[in-house]
This record gives sequence, structure tokens and C-alpha cells, in this order.
Amino acid sequence: MAHDELTVAVLGPGGTGGLLAALLSRAGHRVICLAGEETAATLRTAGIRVRSEKFGDFTAPVEADTTLREPVDACVVAVKHTTLDAALERVAPQALGDGLVVPLLNGVEHPATLRARYRPDRVAPAVIRVESTRVAPGVIEHGSPFAEIDLTGDGVPRERLDALAEALTAAGPITRVLPDESAALWAKMSFLAPFALLTTRRALPLGAVRTEHREELTALVAETAAVSAACGGPADPAQALARYDAFPPATKSSMQRDAEAGRPLELDAIGGALLRAAERHGIEVPVTSRLVGELRAAGH
Repeated sequence: MAHDELTVAVLGPGGTGGLLAALLSRAGHRVICLAGEETAATLRTAGIRVRSEKFGDFTAPVEADTTLREPVDACVVAVKHTTLDAALERVAPQALGDGLVVPLLNGVEHPATLRARYRPDRVAPAVIRVESTRVAPGVIEHGSPFAEIDLTGDGVPRERLDALAEALTAAGPITRVLPDESAALWAKMSFLAPFALLTTRRALPLGAVRTEHREELTALVAETAAVSAACGGPADPAQALARYDAFPPATKSSMQRDAEAGRPLELDAIGGALLRAAERHGIEVPVTSRLVGELRAAGH
């Protein structure tokens, strides 16, 4: 086995996990997808089919199982917060061995959950920027012209992070190793929270939100930036607004898509976590509190 060939488990081979699994497999790495029995059977026989303007249309073979049965170099956790606890049953700490745990989840609280279950110095949180959808088991449509990953992990040996980043970049998604875990997670959170909460609460795409509810968006961005700053993250409300303004007007958040489809929302992982961080640091966040309360009251 070549020294640069990795064995990577992917827990949750959906839109994001499936794309990474297929790209890593195509690049020559051994990939084991962990999923339910039916999905695992489909992946074992048909592989993963990807349709992507950036990476091309291709089918990549993968191994698949319902649980991890052997040590791997890394286990990418690509499920949503709403299914995290159940999904982790597929990856027993003793089966993982010395492997990195690489969660791609939204929010900022999941690293602590994972460090309580696995070796703390092997949990390497990542932030991924991509739009990718699972249209059927093993069928992935990658729509964004970009796929970028920020990999981090307080206490994780730097050479382990570098090796994984190198493999990912060579496979397709440009991957950077960042030194400050909290800053990396809050950079994502401070962009995601206002976008997710407001598009979901108003049931409108981003274009309508930023014109019809500009005042609310601006207030939400300011509150989130204040909490982010207190947690060691970036705080640039003007830059956040400029990023929203640059997006296509029809853009929807994944939380909003989940609401439209009747799926459970990552409301606690995003809105709840933001409120808990605000409370810890004594920061007033009235607009965030109201929106999260209204979404919860609506049964989310």
C-alpha cells in the first residue's frame, strides 16, 4: 500500500459525504461508506454516481457497511445534527482505533460531543463550502462551482491534518488546515445562523429576505458577530452582509429546505447553540431569541 493511500470511512454518504467518498475513491483511496442496510447494499453494487460540472460525471466504486469493523485513517462524519447520536452507533471507538474523526456538521458544539466519545486529540472538525444533493441512494448532484474545506483540530498532530488535507485537495476539494478551531467554526456559524434562521422563519429565499427583511437581517448579523467575537471568531457584520448580497437571489438555506420537506431542523445546533453562547458571555441577542422562539413555537 502506497504511503499516501488512505483508508477513509464516510458516515452518512448523502450530498456532501457521498461527493467526498466518490472523489476520494476516484483518486485511489480506499473508501468505506457507513449507512443503513438498503443504502449500503446499493452502494456496494452500484458505487456512487456523481454529476458535477466541476468534477465531471463519473461513477466510483466504494465499500459499504452498516458499522465500522476495522481501523481507518479518518472517519468523515457527514450526517446532520438531528441524526448524529444514532449515526455514531455505527462507529464504535474501539473499531476506529487511531483514526481521525472529521465532522462536517453545522454549529459549534459537536466537537465536544465527539471528544467525549472518541480520543480528544483525534477529533478534527472541518467546515465545508459546497452545494451537493443526494437525489437517490448513491446518486449525487454537485451544483456549486466550488468545493472548499477548512480542516482544523485543537490538539490533533499537524502532520495528520496535513496528510488528510493533501489527499482531499488532490481528490478535488481545495482543503486548508487552519490553526484555530474556534475561529474556523465561528466563521461558518456567523455566516450560517442569520441566513438559516431568517430564510426559514420567513419562508423566503435569500433575495427576498435581504430586501423585504433587511432591518431584521442586519440586526441578526450584528448579534451573531458579537457572539462570534466573544468566542474567538471573526466579527465583521459589513462583510457578512456583503456576502449575502453577492449570492443569487433564489438561494435557500439547507434549514429552509428541510422545513419545506417536513424534515427535522438543525434549529438547536444553530439557533440554540448561538443563544447558549450568548448567555455564557452575557450578550443580549433579542432578535435571535425571538426568531428561535418563533421557529420552536411553530413545531420546529
